[in-house]
Amino acid sequence: MLFLMNDVVLSLDAAELSPPMTRDRFAALSLNFVAELGKELFAEEPLLHHKQLEKAKRLAALIIAKAPEINAVLFVAPARGCLIEQVQVRYAQIGLEVMGALHQRQKAGQLTNLEADRQVWRRLAA
Repeated sequence: MLFLMNDVVLSLDAAELSPPMTRDRFAALSLNFVAELGKELFAEEPLLHHKQLEKAKRLAALIIAKAPEINAVLFVAPARGCLIEQVQVRYAQIGLEVMGALHQRQKAGQLTNLEADRQVWRRLAA
């Protein structure tokens, strides 16, 4: 399964989609809790999706487990070490064609933050 985190397409296998905690403990978590966890991680390292790929994949797996319709997330932290409240999070459900195209561009070394923004997040559109 492909999942877009900011400007990185993560390829997750079925084993990664199973949370590393017991089913009962995981069931108690909400999507909001998972978002707060993501905010904490991105407040510590705004480039988590580039620098700590395994943590990014685990976070993506948690998001998918709580909301299977979501296949993209954008975390925006203004600076390393910022307050958790300053980190913004946004979810999206993008089509397979767009996800496939982004994945192909990434494999070719051509996927940039600007390209992901144009195709999915549209933050820079004016």
